Amino acid sequence: MDLVLTTCAPASRPEITQAVTRGAARLLAALGYAPLTEVCLPNGRRADLMALGRRGDLYIVEVKSSLEDFRTDGKWHEYAPYCDAFAFAVAPEFPREVLPPDPGLIVADAFGGEVLREPAVASLAGARRKALTVAFGRLAALRAVGGGSELLTP
Repeated sequence: MDLVLTTCAPASRPEITQAVTRGAARLLAALGYAPLTEVCLPNGRRADLMALGRRGDLYIVEVKSSLEDFRTDGKWHEYAPYCDAFAFAVAPEFPREVLPPDPGLIVADAFGGEVLREPAVASLAGARRKALTVAFGRLAALRAVGGGSELLTP
């Protein structure tokens, strides 16, 4: 029997986004965070991943599937009021040198990820943290029973 090797088609942007999101969520869980995907924030923005840490810290991760995705999407600055730490998550082949130096950096594929650069930490005010934590918990519980598209409202 002859072995025929073929090349696979490159992954599409949605496939890359899904893989990086999955791997980054697995990484966050391994680091002790409880992640949720596609969380609508009070300002109307949607965080690709938002995770709650054991000490109540909130971490937002913005997934970038391509250079074009990064260049056309400048909304990531608007996540800061809703988290203690912010990072980008990208696929291994993403040109990381174009990313700003201040946010954290996660490189991930569908199976896991690695933190290449720790994010700067800017603690939320206590009242906002409490409100976001309660909203995060409600969202997680509603999703667990098949609902949960409500907006986080601190």
